[in-house]
Amino acid sequence: MNLEHFIDEAVSPWMHEEGPDSDIVLSSRIRLARNFTNTTFPIIAKEEELEHILEFFKEHYATRSFQQYKDFEFIPINDLSRIEKRLLVEKHLISPYMIKHVRPSAVMISKNEQVSIMVNEEDHIRLQMYLPGFQLEETLQRANELDDWLEEHIDYAFDEKRGYLTSCPTNVGTGMRASVMMHLPALVLTRQINHMIPAINQVGLVVRGIYGEGSEAIGNLFQVSNQITLGKSESDIVEDLGSIVQQLIKQEKRARATLVEQTGMRLEDKVFRSYGTLKYSRILESKEAARCLSNVRLGIDLQMIKGISGQILNELMILTQPGFLQKYAERILTPQERDILRAELIRERLNMEEK
Repeated sequence: MNLEHFIDEAVSPWMHEEGPDSDIVLSSRIRLARNFTNTTFPIIAKEEELEHILEFFKEHYATRSFQQYKDFEFIPINDLSRIEKRLLVEKHLISPYMIKHVRPSAVMISKNEQVSIMVNEEDHIRLQMYLPGFQLEETLQRANELDDWLEEHIDYAFDEKRGYLTSCPTNVGTGMRASVMMHLPALVLTRQINHMIPAINQVGLVVRGIYGEGSEAIGNLFQVSNQITLGKSESDIVEDLGSIVQQLIKQEKRARATLVEQTGMRLEDKVFRSYGTLKYSRILESKEAARCLSNVRLGIDLQMIKGISGQILNELMILTQPGFLQKYAERILTPQERDILRAELIRERLNMEEK
């Protein structure tokens, strides 16, 4: 197994699986931040200290397996091209932070891409565990088991009062970020989302775009996660987040039913206009493509469009990002060239789906 295994396909293997409420919740994620005790944190560490951490991971964990997560691949970030780095970001296997800062760093990825362990990101360890659909508790359990496996060889930086010590004060405590990726087109179309986001922020949670902090919510995809890590247990955080997610699922379903009842033909027209745009356009900017893909996925979920898998949103949202477009073209593209190729790839993918 090598890098090509992770960048040849836009959709990670685990994303092909169905999960609870997967028509609205695309994925559940648990991320744990950890550091080595008595070791300088990455943001101020010297290069030789960071290289030592990388060597430690290569010696103890590279190419190993844990439970069902087979054959971890150890990938040094500085060995990658700009496009290769971008591809891993677009697949959520590494964070945008890792490609903005040039330092000795790496990522370990399981074969099914359900687990990625970033080494020397903002912290020495950023462990990510993904499951399809709404499965926060199961994701937490698996992440904790993997964390225990890592800790067999690592003495974590931990304080009895403060919990896990991290580079960013907002991660001190559990060091955990729990999040779900949600498709909420009906709440956007009915403008209810504008009132919900401030209310969610007031209860210690945060709503962000598809790539987390500082990113824009494109294609009606929203990442909902905890903001507080200190003073709460992991299970409390997951329970609080899960409660809000359940409410959002309920409100989204209600909004979808209202749209069908009150604007049935107009909604169907919007869905099929979007489908026509995707199927016949020769130039597609990223935001327009994301908006149309969201509308088509809504039409699939409401059974207006049949014979096309709902997985198409997951796949094309990633496949039409700049990194994948340039990998497909095997060269750096101008914005207009990306828009032309994006339209071509979407047309080809829809034609394949219809056959």
